[in-house]
Parts: sequence; C-alpha cells; structure tokens
Amino acid sequence: MSPSLILGCLWVFTSAIVAMLPMRRQYAPGIALLFAAPALIGVIWWEHGVWVGLAALFAFVSMFRNPLRYLWKRLRGEKPELPK
Repeated sequence: MSPSLILGCLWVFTSAIVAMLPMRRQYAPGIALLFAAPALIGVIWWEHGVWVGLAALFAFVSMFRNPLRYLWKRLRGEKPELPK
C-alpha cells in the first residue's frame, strides 16, 4: 500500500475522532483537516489515477458536507446559522 493511501486512511480516522469531540472543540482540528484534504486528495489522484482520486474526493465531500455547505453559503453572500 502506498504512503498516500495510508495517510488518507489516517485522515479518515482522525476526522472520525474529531467528529466525536464537543462542537466547540471541533473547529481547530476540523479546519486543519479541511485544508489538508485537497493536497492529500491531489497526491492520491496523481499516484493512483482518476477513479481512486474521485473516491477520495467523494469521501471528503461526504464527511465535510456541513462545513462545505457553510462555506458555500458564505461565498454566495448568505448568512448561514452556526450550530450551538
């Protein structure tokens, strides 16, 4: 197994652990994971091809759908609600 896939698996496990934290403690590690994901997905795509890269992208979008939805609304000029 390649190092990029191992890092991808560790990223998924780390994301699952961060999701179990209370909401106020999720922000810092969640932002770090959110910004690390595109680089990791790019490396996976480069090393393993389109289908594996698309699978990694799909996994990322499915796990970070709410933060991505929030960022999308902010980019469109809307004011999304934050969870309490």
